Amino acid sequence: MDEHKENIHLQDVNLKMSNTGEDEKPKSCSKICPAPGTAPQVSPSQSNSDFSHPVYKEISLANGHINRMSKEELRFKLAELKLDTRGVKDVMKKRLKSHYKKQKLMQSAAEGGPTDTYYDYICVVDFEATCEEDNPPDYLHEIIEFPMVLISTHTLEIVDTFQEYVKPELNPQLSDFCVKLTGITQKMVDDADPFPAVLHRVIAWLQERELGTKHKYAILTDGAWDMSKFLNIQCRVSRIRYPQFAKKWINIRKSYGNFYKVPRTQTKLTTMLEKLGLQYEGRPHSGLDDSRNIAKIALRMLQDGCQLRVNERMHAGQLLSVPSSAPMEAAPPPHNPRSRD
Repeated sequence: MDEHKENIHLQDVNLKMSNTGEDEKPKSCSKICPAPGTAPQVSPSQSNSDFSHPVYKEISLANGHINRMSKEELRFKLAELKLDTRGVKDVMKKRLKSHYKKQKLMQSAAEGGPTDTYYDYICVVDFEATCEEDNPPDYLHEIIEFPMVLISTHTLEIVDTFQEYVKPELNPQLSDFCVKLTGITQKMVDDADPFPAVLHRVIAWLQERELGTKHKYAILTDGAWDMSKFLNIQCRVSRIRYPQFAKKWINIRKSYGNFYKVPRTQTKLTTMLEKLGLQYEGRPHSGLDDSRNIAKIALRMLQDGCQLRVNERMHAGQLLSVPSSAPMEAAPPPHNPRSRD
């Protein structure tokens, strides 16, 4: 429900952006995720001296050459390397640069030099929530679909999914607008469990996959609304504390804009897909289908050399930006949150 989310104002729930600003550009997004089994992991908090390594000078020279290539030259070179030739010129340029960077860093890693990798898995979440066509200022959105799509940063594919509908408590009767927008019927939510029970199964699902224990992972969303707005409100409605594992996440709109150097107006879901030469698959505003398509964008960005990293977090009920200079952290092991009562 990304277009509808655009109309939701964070100040309605007393959320404030920090002074760090939403458009801060994570410098590390230009790093790459090496192919599985090709490079050992090193600490992501590299010192500036690491980038004086000769391999980065070679990468810089290659980037300069690629910047001077025409669209036809880029497409020819990508085809020659058996890489994807879809997307606009800037996307193809980024893809080719990332390929050369990956090759150089793989060689560097084999020789004991620098490399880049961090999360093992990224978990995409895109909630659907109760809504009206014209939401009053004090309207409390309740989650009615909880989907998760798990992608592997090593195999670069979707490896698992979770989906459950949720029974709303404050507004148990869905509006006609909500049903039409999301495709979620009254019977679906009537037959569903309340949010705490669904969250309990989500956490069990994450634990079964050993996320946060054996494997490093991060949550990824399409915008700030899912965690800072919908989950925040839902936890208050359900009288439970905000879960620790969801307090930091990757806002893919920020990552996409920063990585491909495009304005925020070009970071809507359908626009990102189009610019990458991809098509939306499924039903728009289905939480699971939206999550799958967001995952497609994340996978393409990883393939193009973006090291997706956490760039937003919740603290004391406020939405804050995570600066690119902050050490990279994985989400903690998921546990059921305590009651607010």
